[in-house]
Amino acid sequence: MGLLPLLPLFLFGGASWFARWVRPSGDEWCFLPLVRDEGFVALVDQFYSTDNGRIANGVLVASYATYGVAGQQWYAAISSLVILALLWAWAMALLRCAQWQVPRGLPLFSAAMLLAVFCFSSVNTYKTFFWPASSVSHTFPPVLAAAATIPALLATSRRGRTAATASAFVLGTVMGTLSEETSVVALTLLALALLLGPRLFPAGRLTFVRTWCATAGAGILIGTTLLLTSPGSHNRRTRHHADSMFAPESLSASLRGYVHILYTLLTSWQYLGVVAVGVLIGVLVRRADGRVPQPDHRAPLLLSFGAAALLLSGYVCTVIAYPAFGPSVATANRLWNDFLFLLLLLLAGVGGLLGNVTARRYRLHVKSVAAGAVLACVGLTVVLAFSLRALEPDMRERAEAWDTQDRLLRHQAAAGATVLPYTPLVVSKMSEPFGSRGKRPWPASCVATYYRVEKVTDGGNVPR
Repeated sequence: MGLLPLLPLFLFGGASWFARWVRPSGDEWCFLPLVRDEGFVALVDQFYSTDNGRIANGVLVASYATYGVAGQQWYAAISSLVILALLWAWAMALLRCAQWQVPRGLPLFSAAMLLAVFCFSSVNTYKTFFWPASSVSHTFPPVLAAAATIPALLATSRRGRTAATASAFVLGTVMGTLSEETSVVALTLLALALLLGPRLFPAGRLTFVRTWCATAGAGILIGTTLLLTSPGSHNRRTRHHADSMFAPESLSASLRGYVHILYTLLTSWQYLGVVAVGVLIGVLVRRADGRVPQPDHRAPLLLSFGAAALLLSGYVCTVIAYPAFGPSVATANRLWNDFLFLLLLLLAGVGGLLGNVTARRYRLHVKSVAAGAVLACVGLTVVLAFSLRALEPDMRERAEAWDTQDRLLRHQAAAGATVLPYTPLVVSKMSEPFGSRGKRPWPASCVATYYRVEKVTDGGNVPR
């Protein structure tokens, strides 16, 4: 079991190596020249004052944009290490809080497999894992929200509970200025936890749980208020006519899009790999005395509570995104990640419940079930590895063409050219100037700024 985590870790190692082919596209065309010319604070200020009001988001974007193209290439490796460490720590905190024991290596394996499914089972892995702007907005926030509960899970003293409550407020405020969609999911879960608290938590911890949830919710609401009252958020709402989101036709169109999203998610067989991870935990977990834990009577309620939060918050997230994305909200997969992570946790919970029942009723078959779950995880890891390997040639081809064109444009700009021809180089449906048959001129002005010229035009077939 100790060597099992190496499987998904090798997967992340390979993906991080492929990230050397990442080159600017989409929003990065605008981020990179701004932070290069005006500095870190200027990019954060643009987020707050012009773009969308997401201060914490701007800080994270500026952190990698400061290092230019290299920052984009290193982002995948660094972010996956950070996110994996958070998930691993969260898994260990859950086990400690429940006073359960599992074989060495299983928490890391479970965290790595969950993250691998989250990142690499996506219908567009590039946007989920390799595109830093999307990862900052939709991949990292839901994991951060889960990890925010670690201090509360570990709190056993008055001082620990005070520190946990304070951290909940701080992280909640950060969350509110990082991602509107993840904030919606977190607020929904917190509200249901407050409502169902007496049925979910022991009486001795109920006061602390209520205080923690209320404080975390207050932090998120304050952060969201800072975001919504910002000039950047006002500009974004005006630009996309966001007031129309509450119109009956917008609500119905959002519902149709959300149904399509749910159908896509529920018919993606790769997510069953998370159920296998849950089964493995369920059959191997033991109490401190070595016995199999008794089935928790609260488990069905907890799963129902999570499913209700998923359905409600997922629809609200779709409604929020619809004014900016229109009908494409049903296919813009990066927007799903904010509530997809909750779906994966629920699937892991279902697997854990099944594994626990198996361990108690069919003790003679525990090893066979555990072996089957491991084989399922291994098979899924192989499938994800082939999927990543199939994406790498597209990334490499685009990177090589980008480098060739980059050298040519820099040479022409150095020779005094003020207008440069730019050929769109698209990978995984990323936004490029003059895309959609010329209907998407954005971000041509940012490309011009990147090369320090007045204008770029649609270059058609620039030699590569």
